[in-house]
Amino acid sequence: MKKLDEKLCEKIKYALSNSWSIESSTKWSKENIAKGQCGVTTLVVHDLLGGEILKTKLLDGWHFYNSINGKRYDFTDSQFKGAIEYMDAPSNREEAYLDTNETQYSYLKQKVLNILEQLL
Repeated sequence: MKKLDEKLCEKIKYALSNSWSIESSTKWSKENIAKGQCGVTTLVVHDLLGGEILKTKLLDGWHFYNSINGKRYDFTDSQFKGAIEYMDAPSNREEAYLDTNETQYSYLKQKVLNILEQLL
């Protein structure tokens, strides 16, 4: 597992926010670019950094995010208007994948890798 410092975290946030689109989630919109991106984003971050996949039950269903070196990283929390009361329930790739599909996952992973390659 790679060490996640603030600098790398910011680069990953930048790569994700500049990669999210209708291609990575059908719920995406220009007004809310993180909408519907939690499952696919969690999988890509897990590929890059390892760690654990966690979930929290919200009104619309399960919300997925990462835990790396014991710290929670929710790169898609901006899609919600209010604060999230995290449950930090253990999850896995299979559950997070139910929130996406191979086309969306492959698209986001490649796009993020391309941007990170230029930044690192």
